[in-house]
Amino acid sequence: MGGALMAFCTMALSIRGLAGSLNIFEILAVRNGSGLVILLGLAVARPGLRAMLRPRRMGLHILRNSVHYAAQFGWAKSLTLLPLATAFALEFTAPAWTGLLAALFLGERLTVSRIGAIVLGFLGVLVILRPGLEAFRPAAFLMLAAAFGFACNSVVTKKLTGDVSTFAILFWMNVMQLPLALLGGDPLSFMKLGWPQVPPLLGIAVAGLASHFCLTNALRSADATIVIPMDFIRIPLIAIVAWAVYSEPLDVFVFAGAGLIILGVIWNLRAETRPG
Repeated sequence: MGGALMAFCTMALSIRGLAGSLNIFEILAVRNGSGLVILLGLAVARPGLRAMLRPRRMGLHILRNSVHYAAQFGWAKSLTLLPLATAFALEFTAPAWTGLLAALFLGERLTVSRIGAIVLGFLGVLVILRPGLEAFRPAAFLMLAAAFGFACNSVVTKKLTGDVSTFAILFWMNVMQLPLALLGGDPLSFMKLGWPQVPPLLGIAVAGLASHFCLTNALRSADATIVIPMDFIRIPLIAIVAWAVYSEPLDVFVFAGAGLIILGVIWNLRAETRPG
C-alpha cells in the first residue's frame, strides 16, 4: 500500500502536468498504452507469465474495467478542476462504500476497528473539507461519483484475486481500457508535445502500472476493509506535495483531519495484527 500511495500521488502530479497539452482521454491512453507495452515485454521475456493470460473470469474483467475506466475518467478530470487535497479528500468516501460492499458481496466481517477506521476517516475528511457551498460544486460531485466507482472496482478486484494472477488482471485492464481511451483522443495532439512533457509522460507510464500492481497485491494479501482505509494517508501526503509544487495553501484543518485519519488506520492495523 505504501507503493500504491506514492504511485497515486505521482499520477495526480503527472495528470496536472499534462492537462494543458492533452485531454483526459489522451492522458488515459498514455497510461494504458504504456502499461500494455511494459506487460507485453514482460510476457515475451518470461514464458511463465504468458501462461497466466489465458482468458478466465472474463465477465468480471469486463465489469471491473468498465466501472474502473468511468471512475478513472471522473477522477482525472476532477484533479484538473479542484485543489488536490480537496479532490483526494472527496475521493476518500470510497473506503466506506468499499467496507459496505465487501460485507455484502464478499462476506467480509465489519469489526469494531474496521468500522472505527472508516468513521474516523470520514470525520477527518469532513474536518479537511469543512463542507460548504464552495466544496460542493459540480467537480466535487464528479469526484464523489468516481469514489463510488473505485469502491465497486476494489470489491471486484478482490473477487478476481481469488483465482486470477495480478499480471493477468493488469494485462486485461490495459487491453480493455486502451480502446476506450483512444475513442476520445486526437493522435496528432502527441506531435505537439515537447521535452517539458517528458517527465509527466514517464510519471503516467510508470505510476499508472505500479499503482495497480501494488494495490492488487495488497488486496490479495489482506481484506479490502483493512487495505482501503490505509489509503486515507494519501490526503495529508498530497496536501504537502501540492503546497510544495503548486503553492496550494496549507492550513491547520488539513493536519487535524489527517490526524484523525491516521489514528483510525493505526487502530485498525493494531486490532487486525493482535493474536487471537
